[in-house]
Amino acid sequence: MNPLSATSWLSSLGTAGVFLVLFAETGLLIGFFLPGDSLLFTAGLFCTTSATATVHLSLPAVLVASVAGALAGAQTGFLLGRRGGRALLAKSRNPHLHRGMARAEELFGRYGHAKAIVLARFVPVVRTVLNPLAGILAVPARTFTIWQVLGGLLWAVGVTLAGYVLGSSIPGIDQYLLPIVALVVIVSLIPLALELLRSRKRRSETGDRA
Repeated sequence: MNPLSATSWLSSLGTAGVFLVLFAETGLLIGFFLPGDSLLFTAGLFCTTSATATVHLSLPAVLVASVAGALAGAQTGFLLGRRGGRALLAKSRNPHLHRGMARAEELFGRYGHAKAIVLARFVPVVRTVLNPLAGILAVPARTFTIWQVLGGLLWAVGVTLAGYVLGSSIPGIDQYLLPIVALVVIVSLIPLALELLRSRKRRSETGDRA
């Protein structure tokens, strides 16, 4: 099985793959590379295929698995952060995680706890790092739980339903699955690219003033 492929997860494990990927991506630092956005969208598409198709999923089951994985994962990441998450992050030599941590800290500083927790759901890598970082920074547990639930519902349900609506609107769209998933991945990386551009612009402006 290819862990980077949403289709591989779904064809091998079905709905269970949805829960596992979302839990690992949002709750465990080692899951930062997993295909959260594309998996949700693809799962929504597979809910519109015929019962005789290679992969056919139930929309209610996918929604339950996606919400459960997203919410349980985020809460697990938060608890791990409270119990020594900074040491775990410090030991990691992966540059993607360290850049994600810097962006997560920036989100907290710019938007505050509530908005940052919700926005992070839609930014790859950042949604992995922000949850333990919230625990490290001693964000109140009640505040974190309320906003991670809201963000998790918006992300998991919204992206899944987007795939389902598209699949229901265009017959045979599963034949074009690869280019569609590639487009979803590109779109999901747009917030990350915008944050990088903003960060570079701010550093440039700071350097000019100095």
